[in-house]
Amino acid sequence: MLLMENKNEIFGKRLKKLRERTGTNQETVGKAIGISRARYSHYENNHVEPDIELIRKLADHFKVSTDYLLGRTNDITSPDNELEKIKNKIATEFPDIDLMFNDLESMTAEDLKEVYEYIKFKKSQKDNKE
Repeated sequence: MLLMENKNEIFGKRLKKLRERTGTNQETVGKAIGISRARYSHYENNHVEPDIELIRKLADHFKVSTDYLLGRTNDITSPDNELEKIKNKIATEFPDIDLMFNDLESMTAEDLKEVYEYIKFKKSQKDNKE
């Protein structure tokens, strides 16, 4: 039970940190996710354990992963942010990539990582020949 209490403490602390980082108050966050300020306060102060749907709403609201909120990782990046980073990395390093891939939006993060690694590999082969 001690482990569970520790996880709850992490959840509340991370909620508060994220809320303060965004410069919002409890009422604003509560309204954004469809609960009262008092209810939100209970989560932030570790008085009530949230259900999975609320955890998802909070993760979406703060643009972090549910694993981060739950203390399962210290990586604050949400999967959507990670995907965006990969897309930006590809577009920055290979500006003509949009011409080859008209539909980057439909690719998964894994697909994009594979594309990125393959392009880097092919570029290094070309560079080694020159």
